[in-house]
Amino acid sequence: MGALISLFILFVMACVAMALFAFALKIVFKLVLLPFRLLLLPLKLLFLPIIAIAVIVKLALLLAVGAVVFAILIPVAVLLALIAAPFLIAAAVS
Repeated sequence: MGALISLFILFVMACVAMALFAFALKIVFKLVLLPFRLLLLPLKLLFLPIIAIAVIVKLALLLAVGAVVFAILIPVAVLLALIAAPFLIAAAVS
């Protein structure tokens, strides 16, 4: 029983050590990449209007395509209703 408990304690210590190593690695990467991110900040600010225009155009195209699909589906629904109406009336009467 003592060996099992010691193995469990060893496992917990290994998990804690791996978590601390991952946390330290994350901090180091953030510190190393900070100058690079600060260097690219002006480029991000230059490309922001271009990206905004691209997003607005994309949304407009999605809205237009949705309107076209909706405009096509309305007459199809009306035709299906006209075709199905006699059968529904017959089913309701009998």
